[in-house]
Amino acid sequence: MSSPPDGISLEDLNRRIVSCRRCPRLVEYRQRVAREKRRAYRDQEYWGRPVPGVGDPAARVLLVGLAPGAHGSNRTGRMFTGDGSGDFLTPALHRAGFASQSSSISRDDGLELHDLYILAIAHCAPPGNRPSPEEIARCRVYLREHLHLLSRLRVLIALGKRAFDGLLAALGDEGLEIARPRPAFSHGAEIHVGPFILLASYHPSLQNTQTGRLTATMFDRVFRRARSLLSR
Repeated sequence: MSSPPDGISLEDLNRRIVSCRRCPRLVEYRQRVAREKRRAYRDQEYWGRPVPGVGDPAARVLLVGLAPGAHGSNRTGRMFTGDGSGDFLTPALHRAGFASQSSSISRDDGLELHDLYILAIAHCAPPGNRPSPEEIARCRVYLREHLHLLSRLRVLIALGKRAFDGLLAALGDEGLEIARPRPAFSHGAEIHVGPFILLASYHPSLQNTQTGRLTATMFDRVFRRARSLLSR
């Protein structure tokens, strides 16, 4: 991987993310949701902008999801905060020692992440929770810059197939060799790519957690494996 530009910090990068307007469809949608709101949150001010990365600048683990939820992160301004996915993820991070508390309801609720940083492959809430391939590709530059600036990273955790594919694409763009045939996504998959170990998990969406496709036990195994890899 090449070196990041001189003088660029995580704070600089996240400011650029928050001000990004590269994808007109996503700009229109995130702002409309923030104006119209969900009835349960009608008295709250929505973030309504791209959601930046969050976590420990010295993290050795990078957790990557798909995109902010329209009434979750697009409302709160912090990844995996204020919706069902976050309600499942944060307790798991707490159990694994990566989070200071077991709940996450707002960006100023006191949650601290330890040795872990959270991103998404698309930083804006998309209609139907489905960013287009072109939108994901435009956002990939931010993922690549995070890979440079988080200089202690060792373990990458992809939540869902689209995050898995997005991470592999970013690593390939950085010149790292990806195994052929290209690794397939499956829960619990473990792949070595350059200096990183990529772990795959089902996404903690309500569709997966309420149907039992992803259980707390299955999720905990992924984070225990990450801890085990860090201890080597």
